[in-house]
Amino acid sequence: MTAGRRTAAGAVLLVLVFLLAFVGPLVSPYGWDETDFAAFRQGPSGGHWLGTTQSGRDVFAFTLRGAQHSLLVGLSAALLSTGLSAAVGTAAGFLGGRVDRVLMWGVDLLLVLPSFLIVIVLAPRIAGGWPVLAAVLAAFMWMVTARAVRAATLSLRDRDHVLAARFLGVGTPRLVMRHVAPGLASLLAVDASLNVSVAIVAESGLSYLGFGARPPDVSLGTVIADGQGGTTARPGAFGFAAGLLMLIVVAVNLLGDGLRDALDPEAGR
Repeated sequence: MTAGRRTAAGAVLLVLVFLLAFVGPLVSPYGWDETDFAAFRQGPSGGHWLGTTQSGRDVFAFTLRGAQHSLLVGLSAALLSTGLSAAVGTAAGFLGGRVDRVLMWGVDLLLVLPSFLIVIVLAPRIAGGWPVLAAVLAAFMWMVTARAVRAATLSLRDRDHVLAARFLGVGTPRLVMRHVAPGLASLLAVDASLNVSVAIVAESGLSYLGFGARPPDVSLGTVIADGQGGTTARPGAFGFAAGLLMLIVVAVNLLGDGLRDALDPEAGR
């Protein structure tokens, strides 16, 4: 499959998942937080298309609410992480000297910390819902990309057009925005797309273990944990959430791989 087709396939799949997650609840007979006291752990029916959970909630609406939460966390964490890596890596590479040493020392320090364990400890103790969880995940996702951005910036800052602009008196912010940032665009675009799946899987894993989404809110991880006990008798409760998670990861990876090969053809050879 060519880069263009992979990018298109990933984008279409991702758009379809978003439409399902955010438009699907509008056509569902039940809300995600409604309890049907006459239907606990029931199979699919006309009223409950995928059955009900052990607490009497509609599996279809409940799962789509979890998908909304996971998608919002994944996108927010990816954007925050990529933005932070761009800022730190560009500053370190362009300014050099003491700024570079201090920033890279901080990056190296964070790289050796057990990030997943720290997130497990911090997440349940911080109020604020999914935006705070996204920020906590992003805080431990940006360091490797920051090093790649620094290396690319070191190469870009010594090019002739950048040196010429510097000799003409162009200020540092304008130099970075007009002559360095365009050269980093492909790296950052691919990084942001791939970080979405990393963040969604991390958030779902945390929620599955009980450290992510807090009741009454849900994520795909909590839906999977809730339905895993009845995978044989009620496969819809588990399979729909697990299938959505797999579809999101496949879509984002297709999009990221396609973007990488389209923006940097040498990488795909």
